[in-house]
Amino acid sequence: MNTQKTGMCKRTFRIGDLSKNLKIKKYVIRFWEKEFNIKSYRSEGGQRFYTQKDLNLFRKIKDLLYNKRFTILGAKNELSSTPSANIIAAKKNIIGARFEKKVSAEDVVATSADTLKNKKIFVQTIKKLKQELLNLKKLLEQ
Repeated sequence: MNTQKTGMCKRTFRIGDLSKNLKIKKYVIRFWEKEFNIKSYRSEGGQRFYTQKDLNLFRKIKDLLYNKRFTILGAKNELSSTPSANIIAAKKNIIGARFEKKVSAEDVVATSADTLKNKKIFVQTIKKLKQELLNLKKLLEQ
């Protein structure tokens, strides 16, 4: 695994290193990067570099999708429901508002509302599925 020096000495991984470590194809990593909005460091030549934190996140995503059988949306919800993820997301929004001046307080609230709306939709879907299973159970018992 390669080490890249950027100011401080941090261990970084190329996409091939991640692919071997996680035992998944490179295109899967690129897909997850888009789906889960993971920002990798890019070299001047355009090569992706990932940190240990990124590797841990990809491991978590792999576990949710492959072992726990979550859907992409379910995995996104699971990752966003962790307190640390919410804190990080809030910090990113605040930092973005400070430096880009494009993100307003209303945007941050809207993003939070969207996350809450997705959770509500997820809960409603689960309740509908539960009702359908109960109906199916009644039909089978007849």
